[in-house]
Amino acid sequence: MNTRARRISIAITCVLAVARLTTAGPLQDDLKARRARALERLGPDTLAIFWSAPPRVYSNDVNYEYRQDSNLLYLTGIDQEDTILVLMPGNKTRREILFVREADARREHWNGHSLTPAEASAQSGIATVLTVKEFDTVVAAALSGQGGPALGGPDDARTFLDAMEQGKAKLALLLEPQRTLNDAPGPARQFATHMRDRFFGFQVKDATPVLAELRQIKTPYEQAVLRKSALISSDAHKAGMRAAAAGKFEYEVEAAIEEVYLRNGAMSWGYPSIVGSGPNATILHYEKSSRQMHTGDLLLVDAAANYEGQTADITRTYPIDGRFTQAQRDIYEIVFAAQEAGIKAARVGNRAQDIQNACDEVLRAGLVKLGLVLEPTGTQFKIWATHGVSHWIGMDVHDVGARNKPIAPGMAFTIEPGIYVREAALNDLPKTPENAAFIEKVRAAVQKYKDVGVRIEDSFLVTDKGVENLSASVPRTLADVERFLASRGTR
Repeated sequence: MNTRARRISIAITCVLAVARLTTAGPLQDDLKARRARALERLGPDTLAIFWSAPPRVYSNDVNYEYRQDSNLLYLTGIDQEDTILVLMPGNKTRREILFVREADARREHWNGHSLTPAEASAQSGIATVLTVKEFDTVVAAALSGQGGPALGGPDDARTFLDAMEQGKAKLALLLEPQRTLNDAPGPARQFATHMRDRFFGFQVKDATPVLAELRQIKTPYEQAVLRKSALISSDAHKAGMRAAAAGKFEYEVEAAIEEVYLRNGAMSWGYPSIVGSGPNATILHYEKSSRQMHTGDLLLVDAAANYEGQTADITRTYPIDGRFTQAQRDIYEIVFAAQEAGIKAARVGNRAQDIQNACDEVLRAGLVKLGLVLEPTGTQFKIWATHGVSHWIGMDVHDVGARNKPIAPGMAFTIEPGIYVREAALNDLPKTPENAAFIEKVRAAVQKYKDVGVRIEDSFLVTDKGVENLSASVPRTLADVERFLASRGTR
């Protein structure tokens, strides 16, 4: 055994000794179960590698607050830079190896403590933890077909090593999508090319579908965290509703919302808060929060916290004065009815498209009734109802998962119909005689409903008992919204 291999072996022995003294908690048990499912789906002839997210520059020498790669967080629970996970499903014992950065007193003086291998082992439930400087040695030992101590010896890794000899081994990575031939390869694809230049006997496999399939079905532990995340976000929305008033600025509502996140242990938002008043309510991803609100405004708020790696997605639209105008009420009633239809379609065995179809039918009919659309069939209504009505939620607010998969227990998703009356939408239509005639016929209705934007969005979790609305505590019906807003003066 050479000197470096001996050091690796000693390090592994020390970490294993500490790990045996650590009592596993619910999170560690869940992480182990997630990795076990990933190992099973990857297959015994696979070597899989998952990297942490890189830091992102905010300005000059200041980085954004660190956000871990969702797939690595899903598998390890480690929220730290310079972390790598290697999975070898075919190994007899050492099937998981975690790599963390080395101790650095100067860096830790500036940026805080880094997990030691023993701490990373206790947090993740992974017994074998090394430092990142050993990563190259371990991977080279596997892809060269030689094996080594970090792989548990040649007998432990025999399945993968035999697959290498037969040219049947797979190197599984989270390959970045390449939409055109001109797209520069991302880090994972560059790594794959580098490995092909050095070694042979393996094929490169995209591990993305495996992780997407696993993450689409939330474990009981994840479901509990998602419920808590949605509860915090729901309370935050109600705080925002209490803060909204004519004369205040949108950012004051945003501040009231995000204060609730921090006060309840959600250390960041799940996505930038959308707080749009008046005409800003018709901007789907408005993030400035800079407008002063005025009497008669509707306020559209789309916001949710990231709590322990889980994010819900909630939107409410309400009149800051406490009472809907008739024009606002007309639009709100259509959107509410569309969401109700979507909720009825959200049944086990149905698909996301069924939810979309149910919402579309109501949106189309309602817009025809208001004179904003002329065609009772077709897609003309999409001029005002511009986005899809459902997406998966979880570790990412727009979470991974197959859209055409039947709804099943463990899935979590939104239902979020919306109508946005932007006069500029008419200007974007192709200049044709048909469109000119359409514009002339709907012009009066557009002027009546101009700058009214309404979206109603809730987060849902499918359980064995049915579909659960995680954000049901936030007022949603017209009457409940107005009743809640009227109560602001009594608090």
